[in-house]
Amino acid sequence: MNKPLQLRKNEERRVLAGHLWIYSNEVDVAATALTAFEPGELVDVRDCRGRALGTAYVNPHSLICARLLSRRACINFGLEEITQRLSNALALRERLFDRPGYRLVYGEADGLPGLVVDRYGDVLVAQITTAGMERCKDEITQALHQLLAPRTLIYRNDTSIRTMENLPMYVEAPEDAPAWLEVEENGQYFRVPALGGQKTGWFYDHRLGRSRLPTYVQGRRVLDVFSYAGAWGIQAAVAGATQVSCVDASATALELARDNAELNSVADRVSVHQGDAFEVLKAMNDAGERFDVVIVDPPAFIKRRKDAKAGLTAYQRINRLAMQLLGDEGVLISASCSFHLSTDELRRVILQEGAHLRRRLRVLEQHRQGPDHPVHPAIEETDYLKTFFVQVARD
Repeated sequence: MNKPLQLRKNEERRVLAGHLWIYSNEVDVAATALTAFEPGELVDVRDCRGRALGTAYVNPHSLICARLLSRRACINFGLEEITQRLSNALALRERLFDRPGYRLVYGEADGLPGLVVDRYGDVLVAQITTAGMERCKDEITQALHQLLAPRTLIYRNDTSIRTMENLPMYVEAPEDAPAWLEVEENGQYFRVPALGGQKTGWFYDHRLGRSRLPTYVQGRRVLDVFSYAGAWGIQAAVAGATQVSCVDASATALELARDNAELNSVADRVSVHQGDAFEVLKAMNDAGERFDVVIVDPPAFIKRRKDAKAGLTAYQRINRLAMQLLGDEGVLISASCSFHLSTDELRRVILQEGAHLRRRLRVLEQHRQGPDHPVHPAIEETDYLKTFFVQVARD
């Protein structure tokens, strides 16, 4: 029997409507003090009348103080349950993809809130962001080895999100862990660092959008802004772009892009430019540079709600600079991974900046993250990625 966590009157409505998160101000702390729980402890969530709402894990140090694991009360969230959920996640990905390269686990959408696992063939890279999943780490490890027998399992628990759960940051890998992750995407091959790359190494979420590049880039000049390891730019070069320029602030990222261009035999058509994206694009415009396709895939400019104003300004600036660099009838590929910038808001940003520059716009395609990043219908935060392919013409 788990300890009860009792909600205040009428605070069960979101849970009954399908949501999985419980905020600290929704808890009746007079009846069940949050300080009485250990981080990650299993609880039975109850409404003010004592009616069971399900099983959750709790963290008294976090604003999201509990995350529902099941609508059933008193479940034992141990090895057997974790293995079953990982098995379900694996079955879905194997149905969706014919090769073992994808996001295997995507948190709440796979019934494992606070856990992300990316698969690179026989190497798994996992990231735990909550106390509840940290408490289950041994069971997660055992279940992953039981299901997939990976050559290597790496934990990249070095994201700043862990500080919100009062968790330490660390990277854990066996001594014989590979230095590089091997990635195959849309027929192209990439290498990224296993331990020092961004997040869990690769951004599988844009796979479907990048698969559409051949339609737009053949025989064209392409600019890839915030290029990281060259996922967009190198796939554009392979698809027939005559020239690709990759821009990133990180010299390390651009070295990866160079190496990946060599790996895909397109180094003669890929150049790199290190520097602040806003400054590089302004300098290119001042020099009269023009491109047929400009790809803008920045990091999240709005990580928290309080960053919304400054972040919105950044999205406006970068899209304006990108449009200025397009030749007539050029194509802007504009993306945002900021949950706090909605799809409609990004569309408005593109529209407003086009109007400011007196451009005619046509949205040709719209994409979200791929199906290995499934959306939980009650949790908007799981639906974070949006990408527009827009033709930009001079009015």
